[in-house]
Amino acid sequence: MNRTIGVVGLGYVGLPVAVAFGEKHQIVGFDINEHRIDTLKQHIDYTGELSAEELAKASIEYTSNPERLGDCDFIIVAVPTPIDEAKNPDMTALRKASETVGKVLKPGTIVVYESTVYPGATEEVCLPILEKFSGLVGGQDFFIGYSPERINPGDKEHTFTKITKVVSGQDAATLDVVADVYGSVVEAGVYRAPSIKVAEAAKVIENTQRDINIALVNELALIFDRLGIDTREVLKAAGTKWNFLKFNPGLVGGHCIGVDPYYLTHKAASVGYHPEVILAGRRINDSIANFIATSVVKQMILQGSTIQGCRVTVLGLTFKENVTDIRNTKVVDIISELKEFGIDVQVTDALADAEEAQHEYGLTLTPLEELKPAQAVIYAVPHQAYLERGWELIENLLQDGKGIVADVKSVLDVTQAPQNISIWRL
Repeated sequence: MNRTIGVVGLGYVGLPVAVAFGEKHQIVGFDINEHRIDTLKQHIDYTGELSAEELAKASIEYTSNPERLGDCDFIIVAVPTPIDEAKNPDMTALRKASETVGKVLKPGTIVVYESTVYPGATEEVCLPILEKFSGLVGGQDFFIGYSPERINPGDKEHTFTKITKVVSGQDAATLDVVADVYGSVVEAGVYRAPSIKVAEAAKVIENTQRDINIALVNELALIFDRLGIDTREVLKAAGTKWNFLKFNPGLVGGHCIGVDPYYLTHKAASVGYHPEVILAGRRINDSIANFIATSVVKQMILQGSTIQGCRVTVLGLTFKENVTDIRNTKVVDIISELKEFGIDVQVTDALADAEEAQHEYGLTLTPLEELKPAQAVIYAVPHQAYLERGWELIENLLQDGKGIVADVKSVLDVTQAPQNISIWRL
């Protein structure tokens, strides 16, 4: 492997990729965020995904100067691909990254995209931008590939080097190089997809499949709630069958599962097909936050609480436990719905950045020790710091140690619940 590697975008996806390559090769890590570059130079990853020791082991030149990418002949683009307010793909970052790379692109370079897109986007959207800004011809002067990211934030077991890497290339020769480069660091090996479109489609359906499976158990939770049956107990009983797929109900947020299906449905609509199952699953999962909020309000009314002006504590804001990422977190939907009832909502999180929460959602995070006693607690995100304190934490957050707790992920042991606390589980 004699390629000089550059990584564009040093976020949750790009940084682990850069560090993995940096342990064996000298590479260039580029990001437009000056603060991100400055902290990484100090071996600080403020997302909490990589330790100072891991960063120190990697030979990475961190830079915000795009000219440095001009020295690279293998460039990996790992920028986010969110959705806009209308649930349409927002590929602004991908387009701008392609412009940046195009301006410094030299003949013989291979550009590999890792960002999640709809099938065809790499060749239909990114390739023309690279050609326009480089003045070079794709497939002749330079080449493209696609290797979908499979990073799972907060997961220390399924890391970049331990997950099979799907790779694809514009032609057979490009695929050989892409497979060779990734194969030099990915211990789990690579899988050669026959085309870029196949690799793009494979990525987008991975999360679509999970989304639909979670939507099924979420719908079951809605049904069982009306029937007065504990959903978790039903799933435990059904899970004793060897081929029962084990999924749990919950909030579906973040930058993958709650987003990726819209890339596929967008492309499907463009060719005249209106997806039924995928969009139905999305509607169910997007409705769960409101269901949780209204269920808590109902429980409070049944206990005789005056709703308007009462206080509810929301424990956890990030899109899942043990990560700092608040992008597309569905906890904010719970908060919004509670406020619609005139409830005084106070929010805390052990890992989320307070400034980011204020900037992104206009939410003020209250330190745990400064929370006022509440009539109810919504245990939304079970960070390890919360799990370690068990029921003691919940009792301390409730007024006089009594009230309602909504255990969204069913992490509390119901058999150990204090007598004065009523439990509601999704």
